[in-house]
Amino acid sequence: MTWTVETLARHFGLPWEGDGRAEIRRTASLHEAGEGDITFLASPRYADVAAKAPASAIVVKPDFKGPLAARAILRAPDPDAAFIPISVLLAPPAPPPPPAGVDPLARVAPDAVLGANVSVGPFTIVEPGARIGDNTRIGAHCYIGYRSEVGRDGLLYPNVCIREYCKVGDRVILHPGVVIGSDGFGFYPDRQGRWEKIPQVGRVEIGHDVEIGANSCVDRARFGVTRIEDGVKIDNLVQVAHNDKIGAHTVIAGCTGIAGSVMIGRHVRIGGKVGIRDHLTVGDQAAIGGGALVLRDVPAGQFYSGYPAMPHQQYMRREVEVGRLFELRARLRELEEKVKALECQLGGQRSS
Repeated sequence: MTWTVETLARHFGLPWEGDGRAEIRRTASLHEAGEGDITFLASPRYADVAAKAPASAIVVKPDFKGPLAARAILRAPDPDAAFIPISVLLAPPAPPPPPAGVDPLARVAPDAVLGANVSVGPFTIVEPGARIGDNTRIGAHCYIGYRSEVGRDGLLYPNVCIREYCKVGDRVILHPGVVIGSDGFGFYPDRQGRWEKIPQVGRVEIGHDVEIGANSCVDRARFGVTRIEDGVKIDNLVQVAHNDKIGAHTVIAGCTGIAGSVMIGRHVRIGGKVGIRDHLTVGDQAAIGGGALVLRDVPAGQFYSGYPAMPHQQYMRREVEVGRLFELRARLRELEEKVKALECQLGGQRSS
C-alpha cells in the first residue's frame, strides 16, 4: 500500500495539516529526514532542527506553532509515542520466521523436551534434561545447558548461552551474545597469596516478558538464586553479578555494572554507565542518573546522580559550587596580593 500523509493520518486517527497527498515511504530522525520521510518533534529543544528538516511530514504536539520545513504535519499529544506504530507500519518486512523443528546441524539431547512449534537453529546444542516451551525460536550457535528451562513464545538470537540449571520465563527476548548463568566473580586469597575459586553452585531465574540486550551477562548465584523478575528490560553490555535481585519492570541502560548481592526494587530506572557497589539496596521507583557511582543505599522513590551518587538536587548544588572554585581561586589570589601590598606598606611605615 502507498501511504500518503492523509491515509497515514486517517489510519492512526491523527489530525493533519498541509499537503495530504505527499507520499510517505520511510521514517527518519530530524537530522536525516528528507523527501518521502516522516519524522517527529517531541522536545522544543530541537525546534530549530525541525524548522530546517525537509521532511514530507512531521509529527508534533497539538499546541506547536513554530516554523517547519515539512510539507505536512500530524498532531499528537505524545509525538514520540505516536511515532512508534508509524515506525512499525513503515519498517521493512521482518525476516520470515524459521520453520518449526530442529535444524539438521543442531544437536538436541534425546531426553530434552521441546514444546510445540519450537525452532532450533543450526549448530545449536540443547543438553540433556533441558526443556523449551511452545513456539520458542532459538537461533544459530546457541547453547541450552543441562536441565535448564526456557519458557514459551521466547526468542533467542544467535550465540546466546544459557548454562545448566537456569530458568528463563515466557516471552523472553535474549539478544546475540547474552550469557545466562556464567560463574559469579568469587575468589579468596590462600596463605601463599594465590587466588582460590569459590564454587558458584547457584542458578539464575528470569521471569516473564524480560528483554536482555546484546553481550549482557547475568551471573549464577554463589548459592541460591540470581533473580530477574517479570518485565525487566536490560540494555547491551550490562553486568548483573551473583545473587542480585532485580525487581519487576525495572529498566537498566547500557554499560552498567551491578556488583554482587544487590537488591534492586520494582520500577527502578538506571541510566547508562552506572556502577553499583555490592550488598546495596535500591528502593522501588528510584532512579539513578547516567554515569553515577552508587556507594550507599538509594531510598525508594529518590533520584540519585553523581560520582559518588547522592540526591540529585544535592549533586547539582555541589556542581554549581565546584564551578565557582576557579572564580574563588582568582579572588583569593587577588586578596593575597592585596595583603602582601598592605604588609609592605605597613612595614615601610614602621621602618620610617
